[in-house]
Amino acid sequence: MLDPREAEQVPGSVDPALRDEVAHTTARAVVHRARAAEDPEVVARLVRLVETEGLDVVAGLWADAAPVTLPGALWRLYVLREWVRRDPQTVTLRYRLGVDAAPVHEAVAGVPRPPEPTDIRELADAVLSGVYAGDLAVALERAASFCRILATGAAFDADAREVADPLGADRMTRGAADLQRTADELERSAALWRTDKLD
Repeated sequence: MLDPREAEQVPGSVDPALRDEVAHTTARAVVHRARAAEDPEVVARLVRLVETEGLDVVAGLWADAAPVTLPGALWRLYVLREWVRRDPQTVTLRYRLGVDAAPVHEAVAGVPRPPEPTDIRELADAVLSGVYAGDLAVALERAASFCRILATGAAFDADAREVADPLGADRMTRGAADLQRTADELERSAALWRTDKLD
């Protein structure tokens, strides 16, 4: 236990307005400087940001940002890449289950058929590379289409498991809804980027 004098020295939580300002400032700085530098090594380092700095560090910067903002979009892309990196088999299975029901999104996502875990990983890396060295709106749209295919696959998987594992099926259905919402947010972010309004 801390004595009262030590307790007074412990800082309180960060002011939400300051946290939001830090999120936007760091996101703008990272994206705009990387795009201006046009250095493949910088882009590669930023793609691997979570691997080198840890998901907690990235979360501390951007996880609390509003979804349809530059830091919010970056957070969603890094979480998506981390999921692909940590569980490529599940992501690939969901993609395979959903891809036939979403041919337009398949074309936008740009994953070869039949997808292998390495193809899924390459897409996640290509999306983040596109943020820093390509058309950012296209990168966001590719990620959105990828999320829509995964959501469809998760919904099909949930239907197939409903009798044998109703709790697991319910969890997958909620996950599918979350992926659909993320896809919507990424598409809205792409539209804002095209009009120079994504901050």
